[in-house]
Amino acid sequence: MRTLQLYTKHTFDFIIASLLLIALSAILILIGLGVWLGDRGPIFYSHPRLGKNTKLFTIYKFRSMKMGSEYLADTLPANDRDPRLTTFGRFIRAWSLDELPQLWNVLKGDMSLVGPRPRNSDDPPLNQYSAKKMLRFMVRPGITGLAQINGRNQLSWQDMMALDVRYVQEFSLWLDIKILGLTLWKVLKREGIYHA
Repeated sequence: MRTLQLYTKHTFDFIIASLLLIALSAILILIGLGVWLGDRGPIFYSHPRLGKNTKLFTIYKFRSMKMGSEYLADTLPANDRDPRLTTFGRFIRAWSLDELPQLWNVLKGDMSLVGPRPRNSDDPPLNQYSAKKMLRFMVRPGITGLAQINGRNQLSWQDMMALDVRYVQEFSLWLDIKILGLTLWKVLKREGIYHA
């Protein structure tokens, strides 16, 4: 049953990500143009992350920081007043639009629409993870997840880990659909995210 659920989840992810990339293609082009006009340079920001089974992959985002600052993006805390953010970058973060290129990560099979967020370079090393916390690496990381709808940037690392583990333990396609709906609602309400 678990294998069937995961197969259904992967199929669901691929179909929805494909449809979203097609439906949002014009918006993605406009965002890319806005990033380039706001601070001439690369449109995308890429960085290595740990995904399922601690496998390394490259995550993609629209670049929201000034040229040269993005290399500190995972080593310094970012907030809505961060001087490293461009004006347009502050706007796309406020609406979580910088995350949209991760739909490509979903198509590649690196990520899922819903799951634990990919492990960041400023997270504690793997040898500090308990066996229970390692459960978060049993599924593909997600663009959104339980942590994103329950406080996101306001959560401690321990609380985020607990929610990641809870997601793995309670996973179902219905839970994914519920999290996606709540994510959209919170983005529209701009709860727990950057404010432009």
